[in-house]
Amino acid sequence: MSDAPHVSDGAIAEAILDLMTATGRSISPDDVARRLAGSDSAKWRLLAGRIRAQAVVLAKSGQIVILRKGKPVDPSGFKGVYRLDLPSRHPT
Repeated sequence: MSDAPHVSDGAIAEAILDLMTATGRSISPDDVARRLAGSDSAKWRLLAGRIRAQAVVLAKSGQIVILRKGKPVDPSGFKGVYRLDLPSRHPT
């Protein structure tokens, strides 16, 4: 049995959008995981893949941008460490 927190995809997407709006800056996926699962790193790390998947969905719909090294990237094929931000802060 998994100890992963029971969090819906909608709750993950909402947490991403809420955190970006509240902080006024880009956020890391770890910020989202901690908000949803608390400070227990064993639990929030289990959400990493689902957070990434929801970030891709939000980016493809134009609600957020995914950043690598501070620059927007294509949500379909990015790799490695990334951050999330609002499109209004990264005009194309």
